[in-house]
Amino acid sequence: MDRKISVFDSTLRDGAQGEGISFSAEDKLKIVRALDAIGVEFIEAGNPFSNPKDLEFFQKVADIRLENARLVAFGSTRRKDILPEDDDNLKSILLAGTEHIAIFGKCWDFHVTDIINTTLEENLRMISDTIGFLTERGKAVFFDAEHFFDGYKNNREYAMKALKAASDAGARSLVLCDTNGGCLPHEISEMTKAVVDAFDIPVGIHCHNDSGCAVANTLAAVSEGAQEVQGTFIGFGERCGNANLTTVIANLQQKMGFSAIPSESMEHLTETARLIGETANISFDENMPYVGRNAFSHKGGMHIDAAMKNTRSFEHIEPSVVGNSRRFLMSEVSGRSTVIKNIQKIAPNISKDSEETRMIIKRLKELEHIGYQFEGAESSFELLIRKQLGKYKPFFDLVDFKIIGERGQEAGEHSAYAMVKINVEGTTKMSAAEGDGPVNALDKALRECLENFYPVLKKTSLTDYKVRVLDSRDATASKVRVLISTTDGVNEWTTIGVSKDIIGASLTALVDAIEIKLLRELELKIRNYM
Repeated sequence: MDRKISVFDSTLRDGAQGEGISFSAEDKLKIVRALDAIGVEFIEAGNPFSNPKDLEFFQKVADIRLENARLVAFGSTRRKDILPEDDDNLKSILLAGTEHIAIFGKCWDFHVTDIINTTLEENLRMISDTIGFLTERGKAVFFDAEHFFDGYKNNREYAMKALKAASDAGARSLVLCDTNGGCLPHEISEMTKAVVDAFDIPVGIHCHNDSGCAVANTLAAVSEGAQEVQGTFIGFGERCGNANLTTVIANLQQKMGFSAIPSESMEHLTETARLIGETANISFDENMPYVGRNAFSHKGGMHIDAAMKNTRSFEHIEPSVVGNSRRFLMSEVSGRSTVIKNIQKIAPNISKDSEETRMIIKRLKELEHIGYQFEGAESSFELLIRKQLGKYKPFFDLVDFKIIGERGQEAGEHSAYAMVKINVEGTTKMSAAEGDGPVNALDKALRECLENFYPVLKKTSLTDYKVRVLDSRDATASKVRVLISTTDGVNEWTTIGVSKDIIGASLTALVDAIEIKLLRELELKIRNYM
């Protein structure tokens, strides 16, 4: 790895522009610590006086000692027809106290004349004056060349003049922005090369994903000499999002021979991606390359057989390199090899042809016949294996439960009440809870009971709840399949229940989810004791 690529993360600003994303000051601090720990070089933190949350964040982050990352304040060039020292935005950026500042300026003549309504000459002065004002005060300035690629296509001469204004004023780097996200890799390559050849300062790349090419465009720019990559850590952002840095980093480091983060940090890539997804309170995209649960998942019988013989047959890298793991999905096409692989995680001495294997396969087929589908619900399948092998002891018994549904006084308002009775090693406890619907009420009541015996359950929460009708011809008597995803903030697991009663199916999945968490905690205690 002869060449270092600087990683510039804009999750706290660009990411916050994504639909449904709202970071608190504490959320931002948590993400900063995570990005610093994995070795990201620059973290764009926003404008400290753009809103009260950002002001609070900058006040608190000043007390954090960062080992690897440097914070970057963000803002625009001065407003038209005023001096930099009279611009309130620039004054607030200086008050952030960061050594590095990212300034965006217009490079597309259309934006200059039709959006900010000024002259082409004044826009060049705005760029030059702003960067000069900041560099004279000891700041290192990234010039984010907004709409550069669209500007280059429309008026190449002017787009290059905008870059020259920034370079001559002392910018540390020129960051080429595909702000509309509409460019293709061959276009990015051609235009990036032109800039790299024309300037002696580092060139960066900032791509949005509106054409689905943000990662490919970023890699194309690096291939032509870009030395800095910008994006959000797991790709979310305005419209279709930004370049996904987990994919960019992994490709740079594992495929292209560059150094993006410390080599020892690569094994924490998946963990960090999930932490940021959890902090952002979004549904994690399991199809993400490298860090998604499906990135190294195998379902087809022949594929699984080949992967078990030699993982290179269907995997481009070893999952552990990026902190992920291999999964063999249970389904009607997965074959006996998948079953034995899962059995051997629990009982390594059992072979493919053993009586226990035949017994488990028989039970699996019986359950699939009535509607169970263990693809994506490996946690429930693990419990099935343990029960069939006699290696399962329940942590509690659900003695009884009752659901009461009630329509509120206001039209359309519904509520539900649940009462549950459990037994834990001879001790009986009852609890009741109100929820938004019967399943939510049941979940709350069950947890309220169990947390008295197993406080660790306070860390768990449901992240997804899916119901599928298996045969709609039976109308309201149709059998349903319920999938529930649960997280403890670090790991996520999925369980399944099937019944003609949606409450019964949900309860089966809920109980399995709780049992899996308690089983993991028990195994962890045993390992630590040994």
